[in-house]
Amino acid sequence: MPLDTLATAAFWSAAAQIVLIDLLLGGDNAVVIALASRSLPLPQRRRAIVWGTVGAVGLRVVLTLFAVSLLELPWLKLVGAVLLAWIGMRLMLPEDQHADVRAADRLWVAVRTVITADLIMSLDNVVAIAAAARNAATGHEWALVAFGLVLSVPIIVWGSALVIGLISRFPVIVELGAMLLGWIAGGLAAVDPAVHPWLQARSWGQAAHVLGGALGLLLVWVGGRWLRRRHVARSRGH
Repeated sequence: MPLDTLATAAFWSAAAQIVLIDLLLGGDNAVVIALASRSLPLPQRRRAIVWGTVGAVGLRVVLTLFAVSLLELPWLKLVGAVLLAWIGMRLMLPEDQHADVRAADRLWVAVRTVITADLIMSLDNVVAIAAAARNAATGHEWALVAFGLVLSVPIIVWGSALVIGLISRFPVIVELGAMLLGWIAGGLAAVDPAVHPWLQARSWGQAAHVLGGALGLLLVWVGGRWLRRRHVARSRGH
């Protein structure tokens, strides 16, 4: 990259936007990793964080290549929203749900959960990073995208460790984290090309994103509590 590019205001403006995007959006991924790996023994937990982060960043690289065309596909976000809401409900189950499963298997279950959730949540994230990168000098967008992806790794890893530490002190964070996924899922569904024009045509269309998020949050909270009660009842029955 030529040094004169580094001296432009457009380059540093785009870089600052990417840092802000990573800080704001990396928290979602950190919460998912923390919730999915919280019940693992410490060595497996560290591996889940590392492999989950590697998988998440790898997917972002692929998604960045196809993000714009992917987001134009109808029903994709709706399907992703349903999957993300289900993941949020499952994450509300007690930590002993896999007590009879080997630690190695539990590790890969956690990694799969992390990668699946991140794949869904990253659909919009990579578009935001790519859009910010295009504000830089022409021809250097990918250098900024790579910068954003590399920066996201320490943010996600550090954030995951922080959230796990908080969960041990404040278990309610598990429920709040699951509800956050519900909020994201509802908002994602509201902007799917298959339903977005219809929603915008309604008198309350401008609030569709917020309403969708609220409904998703409520769905995950109610569904997650129901799954947890059923799990506890089955455990007592055995």
